[in-house]
Amino acid sequence: MATRDEIEGMLARTALGDRASFAALYEACSAKLFGVALRVLRDRGEAEEALQEAFVRIWHKADQYAANGLSPMTWLITVTRNLSIDRLRKRKRREAQADGDAVELMVDPGLGPEALAVASDERTQIAACLGELEAARAGAVRGAYLDGLSYEELATRHGVPLNTMRTWLRRSLLKLRECLSR
Repeated sequence: MATRDEIEGMLARTALGDRASFAALYEACSAKLFGVALRVLRDRGEAEEALQEAFVRIWHKADQYAANGLSPMTWLITVTRNLSIDRLRKRKRREAQADGDAVELMVDPGLGPEALAVASDERTQIAACLGELEAARAGAVRGAYLDGLSYEELATRHGVPLNTMRTWLRRSLLKLRECLSR
């Protein structure tokens, strides 16, 4: 296992276009990053593709990693995890589009009147709690968790920096949890 300083060095040399360092970085980190992708995607083939995409991104963006005291492995994991989540969202959208018409026509035989009533109450409570949030933040929560939009897409949509969007979502989820526990 490469040390933090070794990984930072490999990243720095990769940023300069050093293919040998990039190969060493791949050798040192690919197993762990593959595990991250596999955990998100739960599909070995897709995880392999996500890992390949992650290393392409790392090759092109290694210069954006800043040795700032944070673990370089955290940066690598974040790149891999975000790409894996993007792939997962795309897969879900494709599946939803493929099943869209069929789902609308289907009636869930598993839900009885009691389950429907409980689901209706929960839906009403969630809608009421979303109504307590500022409109833009409620829209961001809907976009992230119901529409599957990425943080970047939401930041662009609402005209705020990416970190501000993350803060909005985190705080909104805390408020929703508090509201739902009342």
